[in-house]
Amino acid sequence: MMSILNRIPLGRLLQKTSRSASKSSTNITTIYNLPLRNDTRRHLSGFSFAGPRKLEEIMKTELIEGKNKAEISDIWMTYHENQERVHGTIVSGEEGKLILERADKMKFFIQPIFRDEGFFNLLSQFQTPSHFLLAYLEDYKMDPNRAQPLVTFSVFNDLADSHDLSLVRCDIINNGIEDDEGRKVMQNMLNSYHIEEEYSRVKAFNQDPAKFDVDDYISCMKQKWKDGCDDIVY
Repeated sequence: MMSILNRIPLGRLLQKTSRSASKSSTNITTIYNLPLRNDTRRHLSGFSFAGPRKLEEIMKTELIEGKNKAEISDIWMTYHENQERVHGTIVSGEEGKLILERADKMKFFIQPIFRDEGFFNLLSQFQTPSHFLLAYLEDYKMDPNRAQPLVTFSVFNDLADSHDLSLVRCDIINNGIEDDEGRKVMQNMLNSYHIEEEYSRVKAFNQDPAKFDVDDYISCMKQKWKDGCDDIVY
């Protein structure tokens, strides 16, 4: 894993949001003084998960008994519209199962975040049964055991068989990640494990790093980010 990570650029991020950062620094932890929400440490290895681990921790599942797919989808989306630094979305049950099946086999990938003057990379690590953790790439390269997730999201397949519905929840843990950035990262990650062309990059990253074209991937993601990447492709 470290061999391919050494080929991945940390990013070329120039100041945009920070008011007090040194202009020579490209380390996001330095630029944005990234405090974890609630000042709670979360680590990728041996970690305590930052978001809800089970669907029951988010909603009272007994209250959705007897409701159809459309009704549950509306409840889920409406609930998350009112949450701060939390996003919810939905995918079909079949897609949710496919995403988790693939993620369990290909646990690592990168996601760039683009800002006006550059970008930086997050490293995603999947943890069974349904959780994705994304940490700043440089932090992971320095010490995987101490890398702190900045964004996490989970795919809940509790209703995949009964309603053909998977519920997705994203938690933006760190104040250095903007709300819309976290949402885009979640959407791009879901597409990376769902769309065949994009999943081929995930497979190369994990199984055949020599075939993973870093520059081409960053270029494609930059265009996608510019276009808005507002939709999850089903």
